[in-house]
Amino acid sequence: MISFTIICSKSQRLLQNPILVPFSFLLHTRSFPPHKQKPINWNTTHTLVQSNPLLSLLENSNSISHLKQIQARMTITGLISDPFASSRLVAFCALSESRNLDYCTKILLSLENPNVFSWNVAIRGYLESESPREALALYKRMFRDGGSWPDNYTYPLLLKVCANLQEKLMGLKLLGHVLKLGFDADVFVHNAVIHMLVSCGELRDACKAFDESRVRDLVSWNSLINGYARAGLAHEALRLFQEMEDDRVKPDEVTMVGLVSSCAQLGDLDKGREFHRTIRVNGLSLTVPLANALMDMYAKCGHLEAAQELFSEMTNKTVVSWTTMIVGYAKFGFLEAAWKLLYEMPENNVVPWNAMISGYVQAKCGKEALAVFHEMQARNIRPDEITMVGCLSACSQLGALDIGIWIHRYIEKHIVSSNVALGTALVDMYSKCGNIKKALQVFQEMPGRNSVTWTAIICGLAVHGHASDAIFYFEKMIDTGLMPDEITFIGVLSACCHGGLIEEGRKYFSQMRSKFNLCPNCKHYSCMVDLLGRAGLLVEAEELIMSMPIKADAVIWGALFFACRIHKNVVMGERAAFKLFELDPHDSGNYILLASMYGEANMWEGAEKARKMMREKGVEKTPGCSSIEVNGIVCEFTVRDNMHPHSRQIYDCSFQLTREIEMVGSVRGVRTFRDYFFVGAEFG
Repeated sequence: MISFTIICSKSQRLLQNPILVPFSFLLHTRSFPPHKQKPINWNTTHTLVQSNPLLSLLENSNSISHLKQIQARMTITGLISDPFASSRLVAFCALSESRNLDYCTKILLSLENPNVFSWNVAIRGYLESESPREALALYKRMFRDGGSWPDNYTYPLLLKVCANLQEKLMGLKLLGHVLKLGFDADVFVHNAVIHMLVSCGELRDACKAFDESRVRDLVSWNSLINGYARAGLAHEALRLFQEMEDDRVKPDEVTMVGLVSSCAQLGDLDKGREFHRTIRVNGLSLTVPLANALMDMYAKCGHLEAAQELFSEMTNKTVVSWTTMIVGYAKFGFLEAAWKLLYEMPENNVVPWNAMISGYVQAKCGKEALAVFHEMQARNIRPDEITMVGCLSACSQLGALDIGIWIHRYIEKHIVSSNVALGTALVDMYSKCGNIKKALQVFQEMPGRNSVTWTAIICGLAVHGHASDAIFYFEKMIDTGLMPDEITFIGVLSACCHGGLIEEGRKYFSQMRSKFNLCPNCKHYSCMVDLLGRAGLLVEAEELIMSMPIKADAVIWGALFFACRIHKNVVMGERAAFKLFELDPHDSGNYILLASMYGEANMWEGAEKARKMMREKGVEKTPGCSSIEVNGIVCEFTVRDNMHPHSRQIYDCSFQLTREIEMVGSVRGVRTFRDYFFVGAEFG
């Protein structure tokens, strides 16, 4: 019995409130796949069918026009007034291959006393159609017109509609009717209630309904296990399965989908393999959804060989099957294998193309990601919001502002439903491509923002040296009730560093733990070391490193080393440099900077020692590489590169700029371009 307090009280309040009793039919809609015809099991042995050839003709009817002829004869002969005969007519309109739901409704509403079966088949027809919401409207007519009351077959259909549409309010109203009419003891209705609550995100109520019920079966367990898995509560799903085993309920293929999906979320390859063995041992059928779930689990856990083996053995591959493998290969950088599958995929779909773009972005291959987008356009594959987010991320990596502007215009023209993720990607792209003014404009025009959006603008302002503005937006973010995360604090601390705001930096660094319960990581410590080091507080910076609860990385020691060089603290600089050599002995930049620090202090013996260390370890200077966007084309240049067709003009321009800088003179304490050029060449 569904007698728990929370749901009952919610439903009864809805029933007792006259304002809420009328159904809310004008809520948002979701698209559903076209109706997949299921053969109707016509009852040809019924006495009425055998005595009336008109009814048997429906079985072979193949068009609405044919049905109308039969209906006309039924009306003339008076057979239409028979509930069984009329319900057969309604069923044909609702469920047959020649279905016509509009005409079905007309017939249903024109009948003098339609029975509950007629209402149910019409509701089922809408449930399986592209307009499932009409099933709820039909239920309202059923109550309003009277004549028939819903039964225990009506509510599983209606609750499934609410589950598919995630209509929680409507689902609770229906639940109130279920309780009032006493159908809560029916196992099918009960399972439909649990499924509805799970689909609407009411897991706590669904669990309470499950725990307090005396009528639960495997379907009940499956609804809850899969509900937890879909909600990302993998540990809860696995715990529930343990209880299911304790109750000696054997799992089926649906159970295993939820369990395997939970292992994929947790990245638990061992547990996933164990469930795979359970499937084999119990002789469970490897259905397409289960095979896809196993492939997804293996792919997310990095065991691509096992995923590929399952994929190769599948006889009925779906779009999900192909996409799962492409996403797996792209995620782990096997982009050639992903491309091969993408070209072999029989059906064009935007999801695997998005996976390719995401894979290239993760691999820091922004140019290739944009090339995938152009290929999509050539193949007439319509991009979606996820495509655009990936392309904007690629532009952010490349600093390709012109391409980013073009994508922004494309979004405004073609992407109707712009969302928070897309707006955030635009803010991030404009910030990283150097147009902070446009980033602020996009941010201000966004109708909705989340913590990631605020973080993007805070980090953008920090990078561009607008320290006060970055802190202002941080405080404003807190005032809106949003919680900052670790990345937000990287932006805030970077702003303090760029602005030389020492006290503010100390305050926000302290607040990470005390106010927001966040543990600083290496990036936060590197910001603080950089802030203190730039201000000349070298001792405090080194003490902070020594007090860290985690091991300092090369970025932290590099920040201290850089500060020591600026403030000419050779002794501490040496300590920092040798820590860097331990962490990364093959980074040529550290040897070059140490030699440069010795040279500035007139310690030529030390400078020669740094050069000798570099030669003995076989470290070669890594050629510098830069890129620039010209007319929407990203061009890359490497030091001493003579392969570019305009290399001569480029070098001439470079030396001309150097001469002009030297004529103007360099700022005290800052090297000229020529100084850096020849220091690099000396160690090249």
